[in-house]
Amino acid sequence: MNSIAIELATKSAEKAQEMSIIGILGDSKGLVLFILIVLALSSLASIFIIFYKYFYLKNAHKQSNEFLDFFWKERALDSSYDKAKELTYSPIAKIFIAAYEELENIKKTGETKEGDLDYISRTLRKAITTQANSLESLVPYLATIGSTAPFVGLLGTVWGIMSSFINIASKGSASLLTVAPGIAEALIATAIGLFAAIPAVIAYNFYSDKIRVQISDMENFEKDFLNIVKRYIFSDKN
Repeated sequence: MNSIAIELATKSAEKAQEMSIIGILGDSKGLVLFILIVLALSSLASIFIIFYKYFYLKNAHKQSNEFLDFFWKERALDSSYDKAKELTYSPIAKIFIAAYEELENIKKTGETKEGDLDYISRTLRKAITTQANSLESLVPYLATIGSTAPFVGLLGTVWGIMSSFINIASKGSASLLTVAPGIAEALIATAIGLFAAIPAVIAYNFYSDKIRVQISDMENFEKDFLNIVKRYIFSDKN
């Protein structure tokens, strides 16, 4: 009797060890294993993008404010150009550089006219588009991960439950030890899918708002700069 009790206790301990999360992940195979790998890689990619864009957008915002403070304080285009070249993260500094260089090319022709403002305006719009694309780079991947990871995890869940039913049919038993491994594996796939998706969705919404603010700042600077250049060109012309 004692030997039977010891054997049952040993088997229960072995099953408990097998039913740990690490044990379940180690025993995963086939489609579920592939799904778990895809979700893990997606989670790692999401974490990388989150941290990379955080520091990138933080530096962009900080340097743009630094450039605007300098620009409105100095009110000298040449000095602002030198300052802008030092601020490699600032999107506003970069659109200023593009507009200033276009203005210098116009001045080299020896004669300025009102139509030259259109060239500067187009240069600014092109530069804003380029910088907006740079700010938004990688962020759409967060939206993709956030929207697809739960469904990929759900696929793993469905497949795991199907495997459990197949296991029941093959063994002719519906005991907990028969169905638990497949159900647990399925639930882990769902959990990893949510773990990958939730931070990605939060970060996407957060960064999208930050990017909209910076694009708005660039558009406001475009209008202010065109007004300054308009007065500069006409005063120079007169």
